[in-house]
Amino acid sequence: MPDKTLTIIGGGLAGSEAAWQAAKRGIKVRLFEMRPVKGTPAHHTGLLAELVCSNSLRSADVHNAVGLLKEEMRRLGSLVMEAADITRVPAGSALAVDREAFASYITKAIEAEPNIEVVHEEVTDIPDGPVIIATGPLTSDKMAGTIARLTGSEHLHFYDAIAPILDAESIDMTVAFKASRYGKGGDDYINCPMNREEYDAFFDALMAAEKVPARDFESVKCFEGCMPIEVMAERGRETLRHGPMKPVGLDDPRTGRWPYAVVQLRMEDKEGTSYNIVGFQTRLKWPEQARVFRMIPGLAKVEFIRFGSLHRNTFICGPLFLDETLQFRQRPGVFMAGQVSGVEGYVESAAMGGLAGINAARLMRGEAITPPPDTTAHGALITHLTKTEPARFQPTNVIFSLFPPLEKKLRKKEERREAMVERALAAFGIWKSNLS
Repeated sequence: MPDKTLTIIGGGLAGSEAAWQAAKRGIKVRLFEMRPVKGTPAHHTGLLAELVCSNSLRSADVHNAVGLLKEEMRRLGSLVMEAADITRVPAGSALAVDREAFASYITKAIEAEPNIEVVHEEVTDIPDGPVIIATGPLTSDKMAGTIARLTGSEHLHFYDAIAPILDAESIDMTVAFKASRYGKGGDDYINCPMNREEYDAFFDALMAAEKVPARDFESVKCFEGCMPIEVMAERGRETLRHGPMKPVGLDDPRTGRWPYAVVQLRMEDKEGTSYNIVGFQTRLKWPEQARVFRMIPGLAKVEFIRFGSLHRNTFICGPLFLDETLQFRQRPGVFMAGQVSGVEGYVESAAMGGLAGINAARLMRGEAITPPPDTTAHGALITHLTKTEPARFQPTNVIFSLFPPLEKKLRKKEERREAMVERALAAFGIWKSNLS
């Protein structure tokens, strides 16, 4: 067993999962996290694996691509998935967590692991030896400059928005009602129904509201999954009714019918003391958020625990620089993981962190590194990160269109997904059995 130490830069979901997977394979890990010594525009604590955009890890259904990815992670002994399952809060068919409990669980587990040393300081250069860069979408300016020099190109970036969080006791439940779409998952969401007149008034106010100026960047590119609500509304008056405000499957108990539009609120903690506004990521100025969002029925007197905001996400063009093991082609032994590598989403970031940790451990043990098959969720993401045409590369969540097609064509969507999941888990099982 080598006596080298694996350096991991960044203590988000990717870095924490990477540290855990490497440590469990007998590797000594030094995990650097700059918070709370140096903060970011979106984080509020010094805990490892703090969630900032949402508390939802999306679908829990294994027949959904992200649900399949989570199942594969569980089979690898993922710390992130262990924490998520233990700190889960009701959210219908989605896997949502209590943010603070989730981050606290991971922090305590990492700090208690004898093979991991946690160092709270900013790293501005890439040290010698095996390294995993998992600095996340909010990579510090100095570290971003270092990565840019390594890649030899101007660093890519886009912008991401955060939804507001509300005090549960200030929500008017004589207007709002609890339910999940079509009754799936119990009464896990608070729903604020709108009639047409209310929707039109809200839409007009949203379109006229004052936004945070773009400051020193000329154009703001937002990932589709975190599109600010006001940017989405610019696509047309009916866009929101077919997106985050769609009313389908939700019967208003006052009328027995679907409303014209619905704003959903999802629990932020197990106790249900706070809720976030689902799909309402925003870059409106804070006073405007209070004014416009209080026009939503049931939220007239709501108290904001946190307003929404806009922050920068940073990533590299993976196909130009990364091989199938997540190592830089130009500098073997340096791995990239998480959102900075070009995936999008909490689960995807953690999954790539786990793979980077496994691969780094195998490299340090002198063992061969074999990427997971492209028929698995992990492998499909690796293929996207390393084999996409560079000119077309953009961060993405895991989706079934990234997977290779089935050999046998199936007409029904449900049958295709079931067959793809069965194929993926079988291939993943064989690949995992070859890991030591």
